[in-house]
Amino acid sequence: MQRFFQALMPREEKFFVLFDRHAATLVSGATALRDLLEGGSVVPEACRRIITHENEADTVAREVLMTVRRSFITPFDRGDIKDLIGLLDDSIDQMQKTAKAITLFEVTSFEPHMREMADIILRCAVLTVEAVSLLGDMRQKAARINAIAEEITKLEEQADELNDAGIKALFLKHRDGNAMAFIIGNEIYDHLEKVVDRFEDVANRISGIVIEQV
Repeated sequence: MQRFFQALMPREEKFFVLFDRHAATLVSGATALRDLLEGGSVVPEACRRIITHENEADTVAREVLMTVRRSFITPFDRGDIKDLIGLLDDSIDQMQKTAKAITLFEVTSFEPHMREMADIILRCAVLTVEAVSLLGDMRQKAARINAIAEEITKLEEQADELNDAGIKALFLKHRDGNAMAFIIGNEIYDHLEKVVDRFEDVANRISGIVIEQV
C-alpha cells in the first residue's frame, strides 16, 4: 500500500542530485589517495586534497539530512536515506583518517600492495558512483545495481588478500630490523582495508534499499 501511494505522490528528486554529488567526492578522494600512495613530494598536497574532498562530502551530507527533515515526500524510506548518506560519508571519512595517519607518521614511501589496495579503492568509488546514479530508476536498473554490489564485494575480498600479503611482506622486510616501520606500515594497511570495508557497507545498503523498493 505504501508503494502505491508513493507512486502517486510527487517525489523530492533533489535527493538523487545530492547522492550523485556526494558520490563524486568519493572518486575525487580515492584519486587523491592513489596519488598519495605514489609517495615522494606529492604526499602533502595529496593529503590536502583528500581533506578538501572530505569537507565537500560533509557539506553534501548535511544538506541531505536537512532535506530529509524538510521534505514531505521522500523517494524511499527516510531511515534508509540517512543510513545511505551516512555510509557514503564514512567511506571518505576513512580516506581522511588514512591521510591523517600518513601525515602523523611522516610516511613518504609506500609498499606495492598498498598501491594495489588504492587501485581497488578507486575502482570501488567509480562503481559506487554508478550504483548511486541508478537509484532514481532502481526498479528498471535493479539487476545492474545488484551486479555492482557483487563486484564491490569481490573487490573487498581481493583487498583482504592484498592486506594479508602486504602485512606478511612487511613482516619479512622488517623482522630483523625496524620494528617501528612495521607498526606504521601495518597501521596504514589497516586504514586502507577499512576504506574498502566502508564501500562494501555502502553496496550492501544500496542492495537492501533495492530489495525493499522493487
